[in-house]
Amino acid sequence: MNYQDVEQALIAFRDKKGWQKYHNLKDLAVSLNLEASEVLEIFQWQPSDHELSDDERQHLEEELADTLIYTFYMCEKLGVNPLDIVANKMQFNKSRHWKTEEN
Repeated sequence: MNYQDVEQALIAFRDKKGWQKYHNLKDLAVSLNLEASEVLEIFQWQPSDHELSDDERQHLEEELADTLIYTFYMCEKLGVNPLDIVANKMQFNKSRHWKTEEN
């Protein structure tokens, strides 16, 4: 699927469920943050070199999908393509420097 297909499928799903009234930027941002917290919860209390079990990996994929879905809904509200804004940010970052860089 390309992004436009994903976006259309998400909008059709949202509209079928009648969730349009809940899809304002503030509520989508809250939901995105809640789902991102669920990603973090998978790693809570684990050492940094913890190998994910098959179940943990599946759970992580599901939570990452949830965060992407809310991100895509926010992009749709803003009328932007997420791939374009990521590309723009990557271009901007090329001119930035961080103290942790070796060069």
